[in-house]
Amino acid sequence: MSASDRRRLNLCFVGWGAIARRVGELLSERHSHGVNIVAVAVRDHHRQRQDLPAEVRLISEPGELAGLDIDMVIEAAGRDAVAVWGEAALRYAASFIVSSTSAFCDDVLLERLISVAKETGSRIVIPSGALGDLGALAAAGILPLQEVVHTIVKPPRAWRGTPAETMLDLETLAVASPFFDGSAREAADRFPQNANVAVISALSGIGLDKTRVVLVADPAARRNAHRVEASGAFGRLDLTLENEPLATNPKSSEMTALSLVRLVENAVAPLVR
Repeated sequence: MSASDRRRLNLCFVGWGAIARRVGELLSERHSHGVNIVAVAVRDHHRQRQDLPAEVRLISEPGELAGLDIDMVIEAAGRDAVAVWGEAALRYAASFIVSSTSAFCDDVLLERLISVAKETGSRIVIPSGALGDLGALAAAGILPLQEVVHTIVKPPRAWRGTPAETMLDLETLAVASPFFDGSAREAADRFPQNANVAVISALSGIGLDKTRVVLVADPAARRNAHRVEASGAFGRLDLTLENEPLATNPKSSEMTALSLVRLVENAVAPLVR
């Protein structure tokens, strides 16, 4: 096998919503060398979908992954899809990228998928998502961590359709208002579309039950902001990002799609950065 062959990457997306479409669009615009979207898993393969790559195969059952020569399965369809597609992805691909990390609030599911990954030699990969990169926190966690606090600030419109509507009047809010303060597990479980990213900081650091998450609606905010503060034997970390919301889904950030593009391109790049 030549070096160029080894750097080819066949992808399957689970879901073709706002995030998956944006990743596909960016990969196409950047002419990402060696990357080929082979299949997209959807519930109804008869329905017309926007912006599908040419010659992509639509599948609707996990067993259809067999024989497609998939290298990487990228889940971008919501937490329920992780349980449905996870085991097959780990059996028929080298890696399973989980965007809907709130699924891992279910310890039984996480343990089951880790067991399958060990059995098959495949990997479960948690992308950095809206946080950009938490390599520093993961490295800091090699030594004991004392505290990790993740604050998420979004404009009121981003919290519509969530339990925040029962805690605040999002339409008349005049000042920044915290409405949740609890564990990463509870935040991601109650606000899976908005606080899904809390699982990423939690698994990078001290876990779902010890990581504290604060959720804030701020009428002055124009971006989705994340602040991760940590302290421990390594020293102190204070990371802040202000992300542009995804144009087609204000609950998600543009950085969520960008982090997936970086992950895919690094899988085939001669220089990983």
